Formats: sequence, C-alpha cells, structure tokens
Amino acid sequence: MLVHPNFDPVAFALGPLQIRWYGLMYLLGFAGGWALGRYRAKRPDSGWSAAEVDDLVFYIALGVILGGRIGYILFYGLGSFWQNPLSLFRIWEGGMSFHGGFLGVLAALVLFDRKYRRGFWPTADFIAPLVPPGIFFGRIGNFINGELWGRVTDLPWGMVFQQTGDGLPRHPSQLYEAALEGVTLFVVVWLFSAKPRPTMAVSGVFALIYGIFRFLVEFVRQPDPQLGYLAFGWLTMGQVLSLPLIAVGILLLGVAYRRRGT
Repeated sequence: MLVHPNFDPVAFALGPLQIRWYGLMYLLGFAGGWALGRYRAKRPDSGWSAAEVDDLVFYIALGVILGGRIGYILFYGLGSFWQNPLSLFRIWEGGMSFHGGFLGVLAALVLFDRKYRRGFWPTADFIAPLVPPGIFFGRIGNFINGELWGRVTDLPWGMVFQQTGDGLPRHPSQLYEAALEGVTLFVVVWLFSAKPRPTMAVSGVFALIYGIFRFLVEFVRQPDPQLGYLAFGWLTMGQVLSLPLIAVGILLLGVAYRRRGT
C-alpha cells in the first residue's frame, strides 16, 4: 500500500502572490504543445509558419481554460455554482473538464480559422498531436492536488489519499490517465500523423483513442460524489461524455478514408 505524498498545492510564493502546482502544470502543457507545434511547422511540407503556431496556441489556451472551467461547472458542479457563482473563477482549486475544454478548443479553432482561413479540419489535424502533453500535465496536476482519485482497491499499488478521509487504498487513477491519455495517446497520434493522412483522419484517431481510454479508466475512477452513477449502476458522467467522442472518432475516420478512396 502506498500513501499519497499530500503535496503543498502552492509551488512557491512571491510575496502575496502564490504560484500553484496546478497552474504550473497547465503552463507546462501549453509550453509543450507550443514547442511541438513549432517543431512540426519547421517541416518543409508543413505549410505552417512559426507566427501562425504562436497564434494558434494562444487561441487554444483560451479555449482550454474557458471551456474546461465552464464545462466542469455545467457537467459536474452546476449545483454549487448556483450557491456560489464566484466559484466559476476558482481555477486554482482544480475542477477542469476535458470534455468542456475539448468544446472550447473547437470554438477556438472556428475563431482561428476566421482569421487565417486554413480550414477547420486541417487545423484540427495539426493540433491533435500537440494536445496529449497538456492532458498529461493536467492529470499530474490532479495527482498533486489529491483530487479525482480512484475507487477502493486491494492491489499492491493502491494509494491512500488523505483527502478522502477514509484511509482506504485507492487506484491512483490520475496516474493511469496521465499514462494513457497523455503518454500513450501522444505516441499513437504523433506517429500516425508523421506520415501524410487524409483530412480528418488524425482528428479521428485522437477522438477515438482518447474516448476509449477515458471510458475504460472510468471503471476504476471514483464517480463524482455530486453525480454518482448515471445509468445501469455503473455508467459515469465521464463515460457518458466519452461515448460521443468515440462515435465522432469512428465517423471522422470513415469519412476521411472514404473520401480518399473516391
């Protein structure tokens, strides 16, 4: 049995200004995506300039932060929002939804395309391999905060999270997600996108693999206490939101390769 280190959520302080690990993880995620985007833009056949990548990452950062927070409130915390509307702005406390961030990124891509006219799906295919590092660092931020822990387990790597208050060993599901949705997803999408693919194919692979990984991890992740199980005694909100992603991924791949064959 392992014990969660119970990190201090504040990485360091500069006078009254507190820099939290959760915010630093998001900063690392955006920096990683920016560096990878710049790297990909240097390829002779990329068609992207460094300035366009810089602007794209800015748009994406806004989409992730605004969409992620608003999505969390809508999907997981609407009740607490009505009690305290200012909770919407307490990002440093955690509480970001990937699915909300995903919708925020889609909105950001629409705005970006209005400026650069590169096409929605070609732009989506370009950024898809840049997203998993951000997911990885976000899940590490969840682990540092001691939030979104897993269900009780008797496996030897079960971890006791002081935040639960029950002293029971649980799956470190944040680390599972960091490994699957961050590292593994990055390797798959990066390698897949290294060769020319039909438009929408890279986006389809990202949506499909992420949706599958998230759906599976939800089986060992503790459901959000304010929601519990939504259907059949086992289906969680995370799984409900992942099913459309899986369907969209399959649809995009089908359309992409059908177009190429015609």
